[in-house]
Amino acid sequence: LIRCSYLEIYNEEIRDLLGDDSKAKLDLKEDPDKGVHVKGLTDKVVGDVKGINEVMDAGFSRRTVGATLMNEGSRRSHAIFSVIVEANSVVNGKDHFRKGKLNLVDLAGSERQSKTGATGDRLKEGAKINLSLSALGNVITALVDGKGKHIPYRDSKLTRLLQDSLGGNTKTLMIAAISPADYNYEE
Repeated sequence: LIRCSYLEIYNEEIRDLLGDDSKAKLDLKEDPDKGVHVKGLTDKVVGDVKGINEVMDAGFSRRTVGATLMNEGSRRSHAIFSVIVEANSVVNGKDHFRKGKLNLVDLAGSERQSKTGATGDRLKEGAKINLSLSALGNVITALVDGKGKHIPYRDSKLTRLLQDSLGGNTKTLMIAAISPADYNYEE
């Protein structure tokens, strides 16, 4: 069984990009059996790569976009596209259930007000983007520093949602898109 979900975190609010109302706020919950999850998040069952691409395209078209001086089509949120694969097989006469999850995360870019020219709503969005990116950096630093140290997953909804993808028995790969322009050298 393969299921997909797609959400965005906009101004520290979780929105379902596959649901009927992509502007409705969803709640983050923790359950002993499910772990950290989003209550009411839409899951779409897919049968192949084409189905996954269709779900991804549908959600992508609903992401929050706004213009800044840096980018006229700037994504104003972080997005998490999840592919969950579940399999059941019989091993030595007993059911053996396995589950895996792949999170594809598109982080909004770091926001410098002086470069984006942001005011009003764009400035508020930029501040929330920067706070969650900072929280992610703090989690990664704490994980690298070693065992026994407190990992501040609860500092943002982004890090809370990615908790099972950052720590424990996981593999994480980060790819950074970096501007080659001279005036972005300090970034």
